[in-house]
Order: sequence, then structure tokens, then C-alpha cells
Amino acid sequence: MLQVCLNGPRGSADGAVVPLTPEAMAESAARAVAAGATDVHVHPKSPCGDDSLSPKVLAPTLEAIRARVPVPVPVGVTTGAWAEPEPAARLARVRSWAALPSLPDHASVNWHEEGAEEIAAALMELGLGVEAGIWSGTDGAARFARSPLGPRVLRVLAEVTDTSADTAEDTAHALLADLGSAHGRPVLLHGEGGGAWPVLRLAGRLGLATRIGLEDTLLLPDGQRAASNAQLVTTGLAQYAPRR
Repeated sequence: MLQVCLNGPRGSADGAVVPLTPEAMAESAARAVAAGATDVHVHPKSPCGDDSLSPKVLAPTLEAIRARVPVPVPVGVTTGAWAEPEPAARLARVRSWAALPSLPDHASVNWHEEGAEEIAAALMELGLGVEAGIWSGTDGAARFARSPLGPRVLRVLAEVTDTSADTAEDTAHALLADLGSAHGRPVLLHGEGGGAWPVLRLAGRLGLATRIGLEDTLLLPDGQRAASNAQLVTTGLAQYAPRR
């Protein structure tokens, strides 16, 4: 499995290549899926370009992506605390998704964030898959190990926040060790910044799912700026499973 992460919390300052409107996200998702991505992770944006959990923002984004992508692939969104910092307000936003004409297939929940258990439970009540985001450098793995919801999540996102190409792989090994059995759930391993490509290659060697996209890196392995999410996916597949 290779998930494409279309934009993340990036904005216009990161360049025109980052899709910020529903139409741009849909086009980028379609091209990434055509390049080989099998799952889409997107951060819906308000008209100001900020991440939003509002159903009024999610609805046109999901509609545009599903109308544009030629084959059915799962589409997931974020519930990151930066989009709605106050836990009770964030929970209310997620519960309001029940009014959406079409729900996302899954949503990521960062387990180190306050209110993560409640958010995950609310998503499950809506019938959505939960991606448990476990960040290196946080107590997320310990919290997840104690969580009664752990066996019910869709997958674990092992997120290596170490952006150094020299040390990210070691950090990834440590994070996987902290996760242990991960409640028996599938693990998607990925990095960011300078660590994105080393961690993707490690995921390939370990036979784990992974992701790549403009959320995680703006650069190709050779340091050149990526032209699109599709180019990152094409390169990611080659890096994940190099020819022998």
C-alpha cells in the first residue's frame, strides 16, 4: 500500500505545486492514483488556506476528489489539533460530520493529542476507519498501548518526526520497537522532511505500508523540487521496491 498525502498543513508559501482548493486537490489526487497511489490522505482547506474540520469545508473537498478520481480508492482526512485546538470543539466538529452527504473513508487521530480517545470513538461511531497517528518523540505509543480502542483502529500511522536523513531510520526502528505488536493492527511507516525518503525505503525493506506526498516532502531523493504528488508517488514506488 502506498498512500499519497496531498498537502498536509502546508499553504501558499510552499509554492503553487501544493493543492489547496477542492479542484486542485481532486486533480492532484487523480494524477497520484493514476501513478499508483492506492489511498488518499488530504487536509481540506478553508478559503483562507487553513486546515479545517468544518463539514462545510470537507463536503466540497470529498465531492471533488471522488468525482475526479477514476477508480474508487479510500479517501481520508486529518483531525489534527492545529485545525481545531480546543478538544471539546474538535470533538463537536467531528460529530457534526454525521450531516455530511458523503463521509470520508477514514481519518487520522494523533494519539498524543489531548482528546484523542474521544475523537477516535466518535469516528468509529460514524463508521469511519481510524488511522492511529503515533509520532516519534511523543508519548503516543505508550498511550496507544493502553487504549481499549487500539484493536479496533484501521491501521497505525508510525510517523517519524525526525527530519534528519542521517538519523531518521534509527528513529523509525525505535518507534517500531515502542509500538510492539500495535494491537495486531497494520502499520504504515513514513517520515518527513529529510527523513521522508530513508524511512520510505526502510518501510519497503520491512514490508510495511508507507506514504509519500507534498505533506511529507517537497523534494525528490536527489534534492530537486518535486513537480507534483504524482511525481512523488512514481518515485516513491521505485524507491520502495527497487529493481534487482
